Amino acid sequence: MTIQQITLTQPDDFHLHLRDGEQMQAVLPYSARQFARAIIMPNLKPPIVSTEMAAAYRQRIVSALPDDLKNSFEPLMTLYLTDNTTPGEILRAKESGIVYGIKLYPAGATTNSDAGVTDIAYCYLVLETMEKCGMPLLVHGEITDPAVDVFDREKMFIDRVLMPITQHFPGLRIVFEHITTQDAADFVTNATDNIAATITAHHLRYNRNAIFQGGIRPHYYCLPVLKRESHRKALIKAATSGNKKFFLGTDSAPHPCTLKENDCGCAGIFTAHAAIELYAEVFEQADALDKLESFASFNGADFYQLPRNSTTITLSKTQWNLPKHIDFAKDILIPLAAGETLLWKLD
Repeated sequence: MTIQQITLTQPDDFHLHLRDGEQMQAVLPYSARQFARAIIMPNLKPPIVSTEMAAAYRQRIVSALPDDLKNSFEPLMTLYLTDNTTPGEILRAKESGIVYGIKLYPAGATTNSDAGVTDIAYCYLVLETMEKCGMPLLVHGEITDPAVDVFDREKMFIDRVLMPITQHFPGLRIVFEHITTQDAADFVTNATDNIAATITAHHLRYNRNAIFQGGIRPHYYCLPVLKRESHRKALIKAATSGNKKFFLGTDSAPHPCTLKENDCGCAGIFTAHAAIELYAEVFEQADALDKLESFASFNGADFYQLPRNSTTITLSKTQWNLPKHIDFAKDILIPLAAGETLLWKLD
Protein backbone atom coordinates (compact mmCIF):
# COMPACT_ATOMS: atom_id res chain seq x y z
CA MET A 1 0.00 0.00 0.00
CA THR A 2 1.40 3.39 -1.01
CA ILE A 3 2.05 5.80 1.86
CA GLN A 4 -0.16 8.87 1.51
CA GLN A 5 1.00 10.94 4.49
CA ILE A 6 4.01 11.16 6.78
CA THR A 7 4.47 13.11 10.01
CA LEU A 8 7.99 14.04 11.06
CA THR A 9 9.56 15.72 14.03
CA GLN A 10 10.13 19.23 12.68
CA PRO A 11 13.43 19.23 10.79
CA ASP A 12 16.36 21.65 10.93
CA ASP A 13 18.46 23.00 8.08
CA PHE A 14 22.12 22.75 8.97
CA HIS A 15 23.38 24.80 6.01
CA LEU A 16 21.44 27.86 4.83
CA HIS A 17 22.19 31.09 2.98
CA LEU A 18 19.75 33.91 3.77
CA ARG A 19 21.60 36.91 2.35
CA ASP A 20 20.58 40.23 3.96
CA GLY A 21 18.19 43.18 3.67
CA GLU A 22 15.43 42.95 1.07
CA GLN A 23 16.84 39.72 -0.36
CA MET A 24 16.66 38.05 3.04
CA GLN A 25 13.09 39.24 3.57
CA ALA A 26 12.13 37.62 0.27
CA VAL A 27 13.49 34.13 1.04
CA LEU A 28 13.44 33.79 4.84
CA PRO A 29 9.75 32.74 5.13
CA TYR A 30 10.34 29.70 2.88
CA SER A 31 12.81 28.23 5.36
CA ALA A 32 11.03 29.37 8.51
CA ARG A 33 7.75 27.70 7.57
CA GLN A 34 9.30 24.21 7.46
CA PHE A 35 12.45 24.26 9.62
CA ALA A 36 12.64 25.00 13.35
CA ARG A 37 16.30 26.04 13.22
CA ALA A 38 18.98 26.71 10.64
CA ILE A 39 22.75 27.12 10.62
CA ILE A 40 23.20 30.49 8.92
CA MET A 41 26.14 30.94 6.58
CA PRO A 42 28.37 33.98 7.22
CA ASN A 43 29.52 34.82 3.66
CA LEU A 44 27.91 38.24 3.41
CA LYS A 45 29.62 41.36 2.11
CA PRO A 46 31.41 42.12 4.40
CA PRO A 47 31.63 38.62 5.92
CA ILE A 48 30.52 37.90 9.48
CA VAL A 49 33.91 37.63 11.16
CA SER A 50 33.13 38.57 14.77
CA THR A 51 30.65 37.64 17.47
CA GLU A 52 29.39 41.21 17.48
CA MET A 53 28.64 41.05 13.77
CA ALA A 54 26.92 37.67 14.23
CA ALA A 55 24.69 39.08 16.96
CA ALA A 56 23.69 42.01 14.76
CA TYR A 57 22.97 39.72 11.79
CA ARG A 58 20.93 37.43 14.02
CA GLN A 59 18.81 40.36 15.14
CA ARG A 60 18.19 41.38 11.52
CA ILE A 61 17.01 37.84 10.74
CA VAL A 62 14.67 37.70 13.74
CA SER A 63 13.27 41.13 12.90
CA ALA A 64 12.60 40.06 9.31
CA LEU A 65 10.52 37.01 10.29
CA PRO A 66 6.79 37.27 9.57
CA ASP A 67 4.74 37.73 12.74
CA ASP A 68 3.34 34.18 12.64
CA LEU A 69 6.85 32.68 12.50
CA LYS A 70 8.75 34.87 14.99
CA ASN A 71 8.52 32.30 17.78
CA SER A 72 8.96 29.18 15.68
CA PHE A 73 12.30 29.69 13.86
CA GLU A 74 15.72 30.07 15.45
CA PRO A 75 18.80 31.21 13.47
CA LEU A 76 21.99 29.48 14.61
CA MET A 77 24.88 31.78 13.76
CA THR A 78 28.38 31.08 12.43
CA LEU A 79 31.59 33.05 11.99
CA TYR A 80 33.66 33.30 8.81
CA LEU A 81 37.17 31.95 9.36
CA THR A 82 40.01 34.08 7.98
CA ASP A 83 43.80 34.02 8.17
CA ASN A 84 43.47 36.67 10.93
CA THR A 85 40.83 35.05 13.15
CA THR A 86 42.10 34.92 16.75
CA PRO A 87 41.66 32.32 19.50
CA GLY A 88 40.11 35.08 21.59
CA GLU A 89 37.34 35.56 19.03
CA ILE A 90 36.58 31.84 19.15
CA LEU A 91 36.21 31.98 22.93
CA ARG A 92 33.92 35.03 22.68
CA ALA A 93 31.83 33.20 20.11
CA LYS A 94 31.55 30.13 22.31
CA GLU A 95 30.58 32.18 25.35
CA SER A 96 27.95 34.14 23.41
CA GLY A 97 25.58 31.19 23.17
CA ILE A 98 24.48 32.25 19.67
CA VAL A 99 27.43 31.03 17.53
CA TYR A 100 27.35 27.33 16.69
CA GLY A 101 30.20 26.91 14.23
CA ILE A 102 33.14 28.49 12.42
CA LYS A 103 33.01 28.28 8.62
CA LEU A 104 36.10 27.49 6.57
CA TYR A 105 35.95 28.80 3.02
CA PRO A 106 39.20 28.25 1.11
CA ALA A 107 39.88 31.63 -0.49
CA GLY A 108 38.14 31.84 -3.87
CA ALA A 109 36.26 28.55 -3.51
CA THR A 110 32.71 29.89 -3.90
CA THR A 111 30.40 32.91 -3.59
CA ASN A 112 31.85 35.69 -1.40
CA SER A 113 34.86 33.58 -0.37
CA ASP A 114 37.59 36.01 -1.35
CA ALA A 115 38.29 36.77 2.33
CA GLY A 116 38.63 33.05 3.11
CA VAL A 117 41.61 31.10 4.34
CA THR A 118 44.68 31.10 2.09
CA ASP A 119 46.57 28.41 4.05
CA ILE A 120 44.96 26.32 6.79
CA ALA A 121 48.28 26.29 8.68
CA TYR A 122 47.66 29.96 9.53
CA CYS A 123 44.63 28.82 11.54
CA TYR A 124 46.15 26.02 13.62
CA LEU A 125 46.09 28.02 16.88
CA VAL A 126 42.43 28.80 16.23
CA LEU A 127 41.65 25.14 15.47
CA GLU A 128 43.39 24.13 18.70
CA THR A 129 41.13 26.53 20.61
CA MET A 130 38.06 25.20 18.81
CA GLU A 131 39.05 21.63 19.66
CA LYS A 132 39.41 22.52 23.35
CA CYS A 133 36.15 24.46 23.68
CA GLY A 134 34.03 22.19 21.47
CA MET A 135 33.31 24.67 18.67
CA PRO A 136 32.59 22.85 15.37
CA LEU A 137 34.51 23.60 12.17
CA LEU A 138 32.22 23.73 9.13
CA VAL A 139 34.17 23.17 5.93
CA HIS A 140 33.54 24.01 2.31
CA GLY A 141 35.59 21.08 1.07
CA GLU A 142 37.26 22.15 -2.15
CA ILE A 143 40.84 22.81 -3.15
CA THR A 144 41.22 26.02 -5.16
CA ASP A 145 44.52 25.12 -6.82
CA PRO A 146 43.95 25.94 -10.52
CA ALA A 147 45.92 22.85 -11.48
CA VAL A 148 43.22 20.63 -9.91
CA ASP A 149 40.25 19.68 -12.09
CA VAL A 150 36.98 21.18 -10.81
CA PHE A 151 35.46 17.69 -10.49
CA ASP A 152 38.39 16.54 -8.31
CA ARG A 153 38.51 19.46 -5.90
CA GLU A 154 36.61 17.70 -3.13
CA LYS A 155 38.74 14.56 -3.19
CA MET A 156 41.93 16.64 -3.19
CA PHE A 157 40.61 18.69 -0.26
CA ILE A 158 40.26 15.49 1.75
CA ASP A 159 43.83 14.46 0.96
CA ARG A 160 45.54 17.83 1.32
CA VAL A 161 43.52 19.65 3.99
CA LEU A 162 40.98 17.55 5.84
CA MET A 163 43.14 14.53 6.69
CA PRO A 164 45.97 16.69 8.09
CA ILE A 165 43.44 18.63 10.19
CA THR A 166 42.00 15.45 11.68
CA GLN A 167 45.51 14.14 12.40
CA HIS A 168 46.61 17.35 14.14
CA PHE A 169 43.30 17.89 15.98
CA PRO A 170 41.70 14.48 16.55
CA GLY A 171 39.10 15.89 18.95
CA LEU A 172 37.94 18.72 16.67
CA ARG A 173 34.29 18.44 15.70
CA ILE A 174 33.97 18.87 11.91
CA VAL A 175 31.01 19.10 9.55
CA PHE A 176 31.98 18.35 5.96
CA GLU A 177 29.41 20.55 4.25
CA HIS A 178 27.41 19.64 1.13
CA ILE A 179 29.42 16.54 0.23
CA THR A 180 29.23 15.52 -3.43
CA THR A 181 31.38 12.42 -3.93
CA GLN A 182 31.79 8.77 -3.00
CA ASP A 183 35.19 9.81 -1.61
CA ALA A 184 33.61 12.21 0.87
CA ALA A 185 30.88 9.77 1.89
CA ASP A 186 33.49 7.07 2.51
CA PHE A 187 35.74 9.45 4.45
CA VAL A 188 32.93 10.48 6.80
CA THR A 189 31.65 6.91 7.21
CA ASN A 190 35.09 5.66 8.21
CA ALA A 191 36.03 8.66 10.39
CA THR A 192 35.54 9.05 14.12
CA ASP A 193 32.18 10.14 15.52
CA ASN A 194 33.23 13.81 15.72
CA ILE A 195 33.18 14.00 11.88
CA ALA A 196 29.81 14.44 10.16
CA ALA A 197 28.45 15.70 6.84
CA THR A 198 25.51 17.54 5.35
CA ILE A 199 23.95 16.53 2.03
CA THR A 200 21.85 18.79 -0.20
CA ALA A 201 18.66 17.89 -2.02
CA HIS A 202 20.12 18.95 -5.37
CA HIS A 203 23.16 16.70 -5.06
CA LEU A 204 20.83 13.81 -4.21
CA ARG A 205 18.51 14.50 -7.16
CA TYR A 206 20.84 15.41 -10.01
CA ASN A 207 24.14 14.47 -11.58
CA ARG A 208 26.29 16.76 -13.71
CA ASN A 209 24.32 16.00 -16.88
CA ALA A 210 21.62 18.34 -15.53
CA ILE A 211 23.87 21.32 -16.19
CA PHE A 212 24.15 20.53 -19.91
CA GLN A 213 20.74 19.19 -21.00
CA GLY A 214 19.88 21.03 -24.19
CA GLY A 215 22.54 23.66 -23.53
CA ILE A 216 24.07 25.39 -20.51
CA ARG A 217 21.55 25.48 -17.65
CA PRO A 218 22.91 28.02 -15.15
CA HIS A 219 20.28 27.34 -12.49
CA TYR A 220 21.81 23.89 -11.96
CA TYR A 221 25.29 25.33 -11.41
CA CYS A 222 26.54 25.25 -7.85
CA LEU A 223 29.80 24.77 -5.97
CA PRO A 224 30.76 22.10 -5.28
CA VAL A 225 29.54 21.30 -8.78
CA LEU A 226 27.22 18.35 -9.47
CA LYS A 227 29.18 15.15 -10.04
CA ARG A 228 28.90 11.81 -11.87
CA GLU A 229 25.90 9.49 -11.43
CA SER A 230 28.04 7.06 -9.41
CA HIS A 231 28.67 9.81 -6.85
CA ARG A 232 24.99 10.73 -6.69
CA LYS A 233 24.12 7.12 -5.93
CA ALA A 234 26.77 7.07 -3.19
CA LEU A 235 25.19 10.15 -1.60
CA ILE A 236 21.74 8.56 -1.68
CA LYS A 237 23.15 5.44 -0.04
CA ALA A 238 24.75 7.55 2.71
CA ALA A 239 21.69 9.75 3.31
CA THR A 240 19.27 6.83 3.48
CA SER A 241 21.57 4.52 5.46
CA GLY A 242 20.43 5.61 8.89
CA ASN A 243 24.04 6.51 9.73
CA LYS A 244 23.93 9.28 12.36
CA LYS A 245 26.85 11.11 10.70
CA PHE A 246 24.77 12.30 7.73
CA PHE A 247 22.09 14.95 7.99
CA LEU A 248 20.12 17.60 6.15
CA GLY A 249 21.76 20.81 4.98
CA THR A 250 20.11 22.43 1.98
CA ASP A 251 22.85 24.90 1.03
CA SER A 252 19.90 26.84 -0.40
CA ALA A 253 21.60 29.84 -2.01
CA PRO A 254 19.46 32.53 -3.63
CA HIS A 255 20.86 34.64 -6.46
CA PRO A 256 19.12 37.16 -8.71
CA CYS A 257 18.30 35.77 -12.14
CA THR A 258 20.39 38.51 -13.72
CA LEU A 259 23.52 37.18 -11.97
CA LYS A 260 22.79 33.53 -12.78
CA GLU A 261 21.96 34.09 -16.45
CA ASN A 262 25.17 35.96 -17.10
CA ASP A 263 28.34 35.57 -19.15
CA CYS A 264 30.02 34.60 -15.86
CA GLY A 265 27.09 33.25 -13.90
CA CYS A 266 27.42 32.76 -10.15
CA ALA A 267 27.23 29.45 -8.28
CA GLY A 268 24.28 28.55 -6.09
CA ILE A 269 20.92 26.78 -6.20
CA PHE A 270 17.79 27.92 -4.37
CA THR A 271 15.86 25.02 -2.83
CA ALA A 272 14.19 26.53 0.24
CA HIS A 273 10.86 26.88 -1.61
CA ALA A 274 10.31 23.10 -1.36
CA ALA A 275 13.25 21.69 0.55
CA ILE A 276 11.65 18.99 2.67
CA GLU A 277 9.45 17.90 -0.24
CA LEU A 278 12.48 17.54 -2.52
CA TYR A 279 14.19 15.33 0.06
CA ALA A 280 11.01 13.29 0.58
CA GLU A 281 10.88 12.38 -3.11
CA VAL A 282 14.47 11.15 -3.02
CA PHE A 283 13.88 9.04 0.07
CA GLU A 284 10.68 7.58 -1.36
CA GLN A 285 12.40 6.66 -4.62
CA ALA A 286 15.08 4.91 -2.54
CA ASP A 287 12.36 3.06 -0.59
CA ALA A 288 13.65 4.73 2.57
CA LEU A 289 10.91 7.09 3.80
CA ASP A 290 11.35 5.50 7.22
CA LYS A 291 14.87 6.95 7.33
CA LEU A 292 13.87 10.55 6.46
CA GLU A 293 13.09 11.65 10.02
CA SER A 294 16.47 10.67 11.42
CA PHE A 295 18.27 12.36 8.50
CA ALA A 296 16.18 15.54 8.62
CA SER A 297 15.27 15.91 12.28
CA PHE A 298 17.55 13.92 14.60
CA ASN A 299 21.12 13.43 13.34
CA GLY A 300 22.02 17.10 12.93
CA ALA A 301 20.50 18.15 16.24
CA ASP A 302 22.36 15.35 17.99
CA PHE A 303 25.69 16.26 16.38
CA TYR A 304 25.31 19.94 17.29
CA GLN A 305 24.31 18.89 20.82
CA LEU A 306 20.90 20.54 20.53
CA PRO A 307 17.62 19.20 21.90
CA ARG A 308 15.46 17.50 19.29
CA ASN A 309 12.45 19.57 18.27
CA SER A 310 9.14 18.82 19.96
CA THR A 311 7.00 20.16 17.11
CA THR A 312 6.03 18.17 14.01
CA ILE A 313 5.28 18.69 10.32
CA THR A 314 3.12 16.62 8.00
CA LEU A 315 3.72 15.85 4.33
CA SER A 316 0.92 14.57 2.10
CA LYS A 317 1.13 12.72 -1.20
CA THR A 318 -0.20 15.59 -3.28
CA GLN A 319 0.86 16.67 -6.74
CA TRP A 320 1.64 20.37 -7.02
CA ASN A 321 3.54 22.59 -9.40
CA LEU A 322 6.59 24.49 -8.25
CA PRO A 323 6.71 28.20 -9.06
CA LYS A 324 8.51 29.21 -12.23
CA HIS A 325 10.12 32.14 -10.46
CA ILE A 326 10.10 33.90 -7.09
CA ASP A 327 10.17 37.64 -6.42
CA PHE A 328 13.61 38.52 -5.07
CA ALA A 329 13.99 42.12 -3.94
CA LYS A 330 13.94 44.10 -7.21
CA ASP A 331 14.68 41.03 -9.34
CA ILE A 332 13.50 37.42 -9.54
CA LEU A 333 15.18 34.13 -8.74
CA ILE A 334 14.62 30.80 -10.44
CA PRO A 335 14.16 27.97 -7.90
CA LEU A 336 15.31 24.41 -8.40
CA ALA A 337 12.93 22.40 -10.62
CA ALA A 338 11.05 25.57 -11.52
CA GLY A 339 7.61 24.80 -12.97
CA GLU A 340 7.97 21.04 -12.41
CA THR A 341 5.57 18.82 -10.48
CA LEU A 342 6.38 17.43 -7.06
CA LEU A 343 4.60 14.49 -5.48
CA TRP A 344 4.87 15.48 -1.80
CA LYS A 345 3.59 18.68 -0.24
CA LEU A 346 4.01 20.20 3.20
CA ASP A 347 0.58 20.63 4.80
